[in-house]
Amino acid sequence: MNTEKNPSTGLILEVFGPTVEFLTSQENFSVLKGTVPPGAFVPLHTHPDVEDFTVLSGELECLRQDATGHEWIVAKAGDYVHVPGGARHAWRNVSNEPAITLIFTTQKMERFFREIGRPIGVLQPPTPAELVRFAAISDKYGYWNASPEDNEKVGIHFSF
Repeated sequence: MNTEKNPSTGLILEVFGPTVEFLTSQENFSVLKGTVPPGAFVPLHTHPDVEDFTVLSGELECLRQDATGHEWIVAKAGDYVHVPGGARHAWRNVSNEPAITLIFTTQKMERFFREIGRPIGVLQPPTPAELVRFAAISDKYGYWNASPEDNEKVGIHFSF
């Protein structure tokens, strides 16, 4: 049993609106606390990593998409959402309160967040250079991101 304190505990990074806090990580999984502010979203994307979410407070709309179409599902405090590896999905907070989740995922996903995250500060839209960097890091990890047009089709409207 490893009882050492994780050196990343307490680290919080911002990812173009939503934030992730690294609570703990083990050899095979990572636990993060995600906060999605009112009006913020996680665009349509996919990755081979499994993600499991428990909503601690607030409310999120979760998009599931497959070959037959897409569906937005409301997840409220206490709800659990499983996202299989390879599933196209997105998140958005259309409420007036922050949505806070516990995220259980892979070490690979944690490394991805560490690379793309920005220090917390004044929330600013990503620069063109940051978007290019985000795309390059996503490619490096084998993650797919939908185009702004594909996001529009499912109701996600980019404003930056």
